Amino acid sequence: MSGTLIQEILQPLEQLRLIDPHSHINPHAAASKTLADILGYHYYTELAHSAGLSRQKIEEPGIEPKEKVARLVPWLATIENTAQYSWLLEMCQVFFGFCDDRITTANWEKLYDAAQAKMQQPNWEQFVLERSGLDQVYLTNDFDDPLQGFDTQLYVPCLRTDDLVFHLVKPEVRARLAKASSADVHDAASLKSALSHLFSHFVTNGARACAISLPPDFSPEPISVTTVNPLIARIFAGQEMSADESRTVSNFVFWSLAEFCEQFKLPFDLMIGVNRRVYESGVFQGQDLYDKRTSLIQYKKLFNAFPGVTFPVSVLSETSNQELVSYSWIFPNVVTSGHWWYSNIPVFIERDTRGRLQAVPMTKQIGYYSDMYKLEFALPKFAMYRRILAKVLAEDFVMGRGWKPERAVELGVRILRGNVEVIFGGRAE
Repeated sequence: MSGTLIQEILQPLEQLRLIDPHSHINPHAAASKTLADILGYHYYTELAHSAGLSRQKIEEPGIEPKEKVARLVPWLATIENTAQYSWLLEMCQVFFGFCDDRITTANWEKLYDAAQAKMQQPNWEQFVLERSGLDQVYLTNDFDDPLQGFDTQLYVPCLRTDDLVFHLVKPEVRARLAKASSADVHDAASLKSALSHLFSHFVTNGARACAISLPPDFSPEPISVTTVNPLIARIFAGQEMSADESRTVSNFVFWSLAEFCEQFKLPFDLMIGVNRRVYESGVFQGQDLYDKRTSLIQYKKLFNAFPGVTFPVSVLSETSNQELVSYSWIFPNVVTSGHWWYSNIPVFIERDTRGRLQAVPMTKQIGYYSDMYKLEFALPKFAMYRRILAKVLAEDFVMGRGWKPERAVELGVRILRGNVEVIFGGRAE
């Protein structure tokens, strides 16, 4: 009974076209060109490295794409149990006509050649978008991105602000800001003018959000102009700063970003709790981990100070998810967002989804985003989430509460797409 019911709910959810509200797609090279672009995704390189493949073998300078795949394939046998492997297999079966149930040293070259033949077709990017059911893909754009040369209605800009908040002490970041804003920054007022220019540029080019990834020890709070003026002057004069002084400037910039989100009516995506470079010898993008010391109480002042700003919040652990559920339960401006990084595993997604659906208003949940670097990953990742969502809807709402399947599907559609349109697109409820 439950299997049939799950399929009844899943089928319309699988037909639903999607908006992906967070990715790392390069709109100038959105789709993969070889299987190395897919196996080079950090999930596979870090898992292979964890299983025993040396970082030097993975990241050897100048390595050819086919040789990189040849080095990774033998290690796939060690990760066949993982969700990430299931994404890879589903992707290859759907996109490249792969008929086997394992990728091995005996069949990978045939797969490599078949994939490359598909990827070289001139309409490959459009084919992937259509087959994946994607209407829009939200990007992660550097603050100085000119936002030119791509369709911003399809690839929607998002202002990523990590460098502005945490790396103004770096000369190259200050140079980029000066070039992007045409501003001579020397105090709080001129810095805010530069930030305002960036927001205007992004909003004019169709941006739908501002976003930032935040370390576990960050606690935003307002900083007075009197306090920050001499520090900004010193930073932009190239002088060294103490850790406490840098933290003060970071707080000022972050708080200013929230003010501009309010002014320009942009949601402020917060991805909270990542501790960078925990495993310093790890592969590229395989060094960072979550930190359970994070608490959303650190954001109390922010959520209270900006009731008009919507904060879609992503967290990395189950304990943080329960806290996020509680904050979204209470604060009108806090929204649960996706299943980020180390939480993007079926067992965690299912438990987190149940908690959110049972406790948070249905209008305040962004079900999923891909976090992908290449377009091909949207299909298996969203397929995974849709299956889990259908299972939860069937078991908790139809079987558990006596809902009609059609009502459960309506809730699924809202979680998968409707809320994305309202929260990021400005469509009235």
